[in-house]
Amino acid sequence: MIKNRTLKLILSEVKPYRTRFTITGVLIIFLSSIVWVRPALIQHAVDVEMANGDYEGMLNVFLAIVGILFFEAFLKYRVTYLANWVALSVSLNLRTKLFRHLMAFRLRFFDKTPVGKLVTRLVSDVDGIANVFSNGLLNAIGDILTLIVVLIAMVVIDLKLTFFVILPIPILLVATRIFQKHIKKSFADVRNQVSNMNEFVQEHVTGMHIVQAYSREKEEEEKFADLNRKHQDANVSSIKAFSIFFPVVEMLSATSVALLLWLGIGGVVDGDITLGVVLQFVLYVFMLYRPIRQLADRFNVLQMGIINAERVFNLLLQNESVSDKGENGNVTFEGRIEFEDVWFSYNDKNSDENWVLKGVSFTIEPGETVAFVGATGAGKSSIIGLLSRFYEFQKGIIRIDGVDIREIPLTKLRENVGVVQQEVFLMSDSLRANVSLHDETITDAEIMEAAETVGAAEFISQYKDGLDLNVRERGAMLSVGQRQLIAFMRAYVAKPSILILDEATSSIDSESERLIQKATASITKGRTSLIVAHRLSTIRYSDKICVVKDGVIVESGTHEELLEKNGVYHSSFFLYPVD
Repeated sequence: MIKNRTLKLILSEVKPYRTRFTITGVLIIFLSSIVWVRPALIQHAVDVEMANGDYEGMLNVFLAIVGILFFEAFLKYRVTYLANWVALSVSLNLRTKLFRHLMAFRLRFFDKTPVGKLVTRLVSDVDGIANVFSNGLLNAIGDILTLIVVLIAMVVIDLKLTFFVILPIPILLVATRIFQKHIKKSFADVRNQVSNMNEFVQEHVTGMHIVQAYSREKEEEEKFADLNRKHQDANVSSIKAFSIFFPVVEMLSATSVALLLWLGIGGVVDGDITLGVVLQFVLYVFMLYRPIRQLADRFNVLQMGIINAERVFNLLLQNESVSDKGENGNVTFEGRIEFEDVWFSYNDKNSDENWVLKGVSFTIEPGETVAFVGATGAGKSSIIGLLSRFYEFQKGIIRIDGVDIREIPLTKLRENVGVVQQEVFLMSDSLRANVSLHDETITDAEIMEAAETVGAAEFISQYKDGLDLNVRERGAMLSVGQRQLIAFMRAYVAKPSILILDEATSSIDSESERLIQKATASITKGRTSLIVAHRLSTIRYSDKICVVKDGVIVESGTHEELLEKNGVYHSSFFLYPVD
C-alpha cells in the first residue's frame, strides 16, 4: 500500500512534463518492438543469400542492418536525452518545492531535526527520485517488452528449440527475486548510513572549535571511523549481492547458449533446422538475458527511488508550518503590543513542568523601549520569539494595535518586526547581500547610511572590495563585533515598525558596544522596541524593564523604580556588569 501510494506521488511529479515523458515512453516501446528485425535479417542473409551465393543480396541485407543500427542509435540518443531532461526537471521542481515547504516550517522543527538529515533529503534523496525517470520506470517497461517480443519471435520460429533455450530462466527469475529483496535492504542501509554521515560531518565541521578546544579530535575521529565502517559494510553488502547475481546470470546465459548449440547443430546436421535459424536464436538468447540482467538494475533504481521518495514525501506531507490564515492586512503597526495571559510550551505536553511562560501579561505603548531581564531560561527570549510567531503559544492572546497577531498575514507581520539576535547568521555572500538579503529595492546608499549610523562604515572602508566583500561561510572574514554590526545594519535598512534586540550586545567588545549603544538609540527612536539583555548599560535607560522569573513577569518599572522596590531586580542588580 505504501509503495503504491509512493509510486503515485512519484508519477504525479512528472505531470508538468508529461508530453516529453510520453514521447520517451513511445520511443522506448517502439525500440523494444523492433528488436527481432536484425536477427531476422541475419537469418535471411545466411539461409537465402549466402546459401544461393547472392553476394549483391548479402550486401543489401548488410546495408539494411547498418541503416537500422543508425536509426536505433538516433532513437536511443533521443530516449536518453528526453529521459534525463525529464529527470532533471523533476529534480529541479521537487527540490524547489521541498525547500519552499521547509522554509514555512516553524522553528521548533529545526530545533529537533539535524541539518545533515535535511541536506540528505534535499540533495541525495531527490536525485534518487529523479533516477526513476532517467534509468528506472520507462526503461524497465522497455526491457519487459523486449523480453515479450523476443520470446514471441522465438516461439513462432521454433517452439521446441525455444522450450530448451528458456529452461534456465525460471532459476534466473528466482535468483532475481532473491537479489531484489537483498539489495533493497542493502540500499536502505546505505541511504541511512549516508544520512548519518551527513549529520555527523555537518555537525562536527560547524562545531570544530569545540572539538579542538577540548582536544577531542581522537575521540571524534573514532566515532567518524565507526560511521564510515558502517557505511562501508552497507555498501559491501550490496556489492556482494551484485558479485553473486551477475555471474549467475552469465552462467545461465551460457547454459542456454550451450543447449541451443547442442540442439541446433544437431538439427542442422539432421536437416531439421537451418544454420541461419541457429545464429538467429543465438542473438535472441543474448537479447533475452540482457534485459533480465538490466531489469535487476532497473528494479533496484525503482526500489531506491521509492525509498528516497518515502523520505521526501513524508517530509512534504509533514505539517510543521506556521498557520497563516490571517486576512487582516489593515494593521498600521503603530507599535502597541499587548500580551494577555499568554501560556507557552515548546512541546505539546503542557504539564506544569513544561510551561515556559505562565500567564504572561503586559502592554507596550507605541514608541516605548521595554527591556526584559532575568536568569537564563526564565523565558525572556520565548516572549519575543512569540511576537514574530517563530513559535506558537498555546493559551492567551497577543495583539498588535489591538489585532490578534494570528489574524495578521505572516509576511506582513514579519516585515514589520525586525530582529537582531545574539548569534548572527551571515551567508557566504557579499556584505551587500547579507545586509539587504537580496532585496533589490534597498540601495547601496541606504546600506552605507546604515553603516554610518551603526558605526560599521569604518571597518567596511578597510576592505578594498567594500560592500562586495565576500564574508565567507557564517561571516568567517569578520570578527564577532563586526558581524553584530552587520546584523544592526540589516535591521536598520528593513525599517521595521517594531524592533527586537535579543542579547544583541552580549558577545561584543566594549568598543563595539559603544558603537551599538549609539546605533540602538538611533534605531529605537520613535519605534517600539523590545530588548533582552544582561548588560546594565543596555537596559537602564529603557522606558520600562520587565523582570522575568520562571516564566512569569514578577516586576516591572523603570530602572530607578525597580531598585526602590528592593525586590528581585534589586537583588540581581550587581549581576549586571556596569561599564
